Formats: sequence, structure tokens, C-alpha cells
Amino acid sequence: MALDTLEKLDILSSDSQYDLACACGTGKEDRRRRGLDGKWLYPVPLTRGGYGIMLKTLLSNACSNDCKYCPLRSDTNVRRCSLAPEEVARLFMEYQRRLGLIGIFLSSGVIGTPEFTMDRLNATAEILRNKYQYRGYIHLKVIPGASLAAIDEAMRLASAVSLNIEAPGDRHFRKLSDCKNYERDIITPLKFMSEQTARGQKHARVKCTTQFIVGASDENDSEIVKYMDGIYNRLKFERIYFSAYQPGLGKADIPGEQRFDLQPEARFTREHRLYQADFLMRQYGFAANELVFEQGGNFSLEKDPKEIWAEWHPEFFPVYINRADKEALLRVPGLGPVNVKRILQVRKFGRIRDLAALGIKGKLAAKAERYLAFA
Repeated sequence: MALDTLEKLDILSSDSQYDLACACGTGKEDRRRRGLDGKWLYPVPLTRGGYGIMLKTLLSNACSNDCKYCPLRSDTNVRRCSLAPEEVARLFMEYQRRLGLIGIFLSSGVIGTPEFTMDRLNATAEILRNKYQYRGYIHLKVIPGASLAAIDEAMRLASAVSLNIEAPGDRHFRKLSDCKNYERDIITPLKFMSEQTARGQKHARVKCTTQFIVGASDENDSEIVKYMDGIYNRLKFERIYFSAYQPGLGKADIPGEQRFDLQPEARFTREHRLYQADFLMRQYGFAANELVFEQGGNFSLEKDPKEIWAEWHPEFFPVYINRADKEALLRVPGLGPVNVKRILQVRKFGRIRDLAALGIKGKLAAKAERYLAFA
């Protein structure tokens, strides 16, 4: 039976859940919600506070690639369907008018060739920009193997672009795909995106993100962090996302399927630890070489990376809450940017004698007070 457009959108937006490399949140409160006619609307944290809603979908879940971790790879038996660029643009504008959507995240399986697929993604954005005069947020997924000219066109049309790095290095990447080339299809485009969005370049306004598939290969966390350092400090990307590989979705001949040392919940804890390390590097002033790994190169699953760093550096503590600078306060376990900002504001008007006066209570307060002095 032929599917109508909304039925296709429901399938394709559901299948887009495997790609996190956009502004969509990763916490319990900001995951996708069921919309009026389906389940393809995603809450997105706004810089001014609160959430906006984004349409997130694939153009097609048909794919000629063989990514062994992906449930949509070419040899799987899933219900395939596609939407035309005009269909996606029209549907988005209808929802944008009805619901005030703040933008669209658009990706796709590889329809025949990477270049043809990239052209269809760009065509959708072109219709939105020119036919519908839409000037809002568009995030386009860069398809591995697409030409640099097609990527340049995507950056001309989009507010943000992303290309998944997938794995930290060619050795791990080759275990995930036989048809993609790490240097040609991943590293070269990532560098091109970085160059074209650098300050002073024609696409400087465009934000770039990427994503690791965590645990599909046998990489360790220290290898991922090494690449994170390069992505942030050399490529100057906006964000890195992490997606824990889920055994059973991929082929049985990749390392992730054979690694039974991590239970399902622990796999998501590992993903969470990488997000915590990401925050330490982006928001807390930590360098990659300061992060502490256990034997084997992975983060502790029992304690967060900042607490582990604190335990390894007792000479840094206690931090004097009434006179320490912002950078030192951010090193205190249990204190984040919001609480540190509050501390800096409150102490202008008097001495801070306990964390309860700042509204910091419970486990966070107990953790922080171990490392603070109130003199």
C-alpha cells in the first residue's frame, strides 16, 4: 500500500533519532515529543531560556552505505521511503506557520550516490530560502563522499552543517564501513568546513558540529578526547555530540557487538561521561591533557571526570569561595557555570558563609563543600 506524505514523514523523522549532531537536547526534559500529527517535533534549548521546537527528519531512509553500526544500512530489512525536496519544504512551512517552529534539521540516507543525495538536501534548503522566503534556522547534514562544491553550497544555504566523524581515527573507522574512506570522505570535508567557516571567510556565520558513535569500534575514551581537542582547538567546531552504540542494531562482525564488558546502562553512562568531558573542555577551562583516565584509557563509570581530577590534585584545594577567581571556582566538583556566576555576584555584597544561602543544597552542596573554604 502506498504511503501518504505524513506517513512517510512519521517513518523518516523516527529514523532520524540516530543522528544527534544538531541543537536538539540530550536530557530527559528536552527529548522529542509527539506533535499534533506524529512524533517528529524536537524541543531545542534556547539561549534566552526555555525551548523552541524543531522539525527533524530524513529525506530518505534508503541507503547505499554499509555502516555496520547503522540499522538503516543497505542490507537491513526496514520499510524504505523517501520525500521529495518540495514535499519536505511545504510540510515544514505548514508546521512553521501553525506551531512557530524555530527551524529544521535535515539529513538523509545515501540515495544512490552521496552527490545526488547532497543535491537533494541542498534543493530542499533552496526551496525554503527562495520559494518560501524562509530566513530561519536550517541545519543540513553533510553526506560523506559529497563533493566540496556541494558542501560549499550547503554552507551557503544553511545556518549550520554537520558531518559525523564517527570514530577517532582510520583504524577504528575501517571496522565500521568498507565503502567509505576516512581521509577522503570524513577528514578532508571536516577540514574544508572549518576553513570555510573561519572568521573572515564567506561562511563564517555557519556553525559546524560533528558526532562520534561511541562503542561501535573498540576505541577508548582517551582516543576520542584526543580528537575532541583537535575538533575544538584546530577546527573550531561549535559542538561535538556522542551517540552510544546499541548492540543488536548493527552487524555481528564489528567490535562493538563482541564487547560484553559493558551492560546497556553502562554504555549510556560512558556516553554521559564523554558529554561531561566535553563540557569541561568547552565551558570549564579544562585542557584535554588534564583529564584523567583509568587503566585502559576510559573514564570512570562511578565518578564524573571533574571529581576524578579533584581527587588527583589535592594541592589545588580548598578553594576559598569568597576570594577565588572564576577559573578556580569552576574546578570545584558540584559547581557549574550558573552557580559560579551566582557566587561572583553574591560575594560583591558580603561574605558567603554556606552554600544554602545560594540555593545550592543536597548532593551537589555536599560534594562542593568538601573542596571549599568559607574563610
